[in-house]
Amino acid sequence: MKGTVIKSTGSWYLVIDGEGRSWECRLRGKIRLDGLRSTNPVAVGDKVVFEQEPGKDTGVIKSIETRNNVIVRKSVNLSKASHIIASNVDLAVIVATIAQPRTSTGFIDRFMVTAEAYHIPVALVFNKCDLYTDDQIGEMAVLMEYYSGIGYTSFGVSAKTGFQIERLRALMQGKTCLFAGHSGVGKSALVNALDPTKDLRIGAISSVHNKGMHTTTFAEMHHLDFGAWIVDTPGIKEFALYDLEKETLAQRFPEMRDLMSECRFANCTHTHEPGCAVKTAVEEGLVADWRYNNYLRMYNNEDWSYGADDE
Repeated sequence: MKGTVIKSTGSWYLVIDGEGRSWECRLRGKIRLDGLRSTNPVAVGDKVVFEQEPGKDTGVIKSIETRNNVIVRKSVNLSKASHIIASNVDLAVIVATIAQPRTSTGFIDRFMVTAEAYHIPVALVFNKCDLYTDDQIGEMAVLMEYYSGIGYTSFGVSAKTGFQIERLRALMQGKTCLFAGHSGVGKSALVNALDPTKDLRIGAISSVHNKGMHTTTFAEMHHLDFGAWIVDTPGIKEFALYDLEKETLAQRFPEMRDLMSECRFANCTHTHEPGCAVKTAVEEGLVADWRYNNYLRMYNNEDWSYGADDE
């Protein structure tokens, strides 16, 4: 039988078959995939071939079909291994907040770089618009204008009031979508606003650290009533880049990619070379200095790892 993995709990996987029936499945033996060293060989979103165990209502996963793409980050515990957040994603939605808690542009850009590497479209959605001060609304508007200008769909929503929820619903319709963001940004609340029948558990904000409490332990895929699938992920405190080469990093920044052919040197790293079109664009305000600084941070850090608090 063939099916799609919709939940992973580490050793057991929930698989839904073509007829909509759910199966608790486990792995038999080891599955190696494309040489990718991963802490989780089977990920939510994987298309798998499985068989029913004799005399049981459970199944055994035999193989994984070729993935269209993955969203992957470096494993928190194993420095040379990856952790696959999800596979076969049609749209990655970064759920961000200007405050309560604050989402850094460093986190946003690292996630976008990873999505660009695997050719996954990204939308940037700022939640909690109903809570922001005038200054915070202005800051959000600046970020939305910049990211929209380089090709990313970006807009504000409110899970609480329903502001622009219909716009998000239309964007997601017919797609398998990944929601990613720090704990506390309101991912589960947004899913509940999109489809109230889901009633996902919503966490509180920690008053000590102004960070969200984790409510999702394992990534899980939910079918929404308007014809979309949503992968709800655990809140991500860090998003460390995995297996990306410095030489191709600038290509993952659309506004820099458009300028690279104008640099004096074909192998320009956009860090110190004379005649660099990217650095000139930064000086002229055509490329945001904070976005360029995020590029430099990624380029200069060998383990590609940044926490949630960098700007």
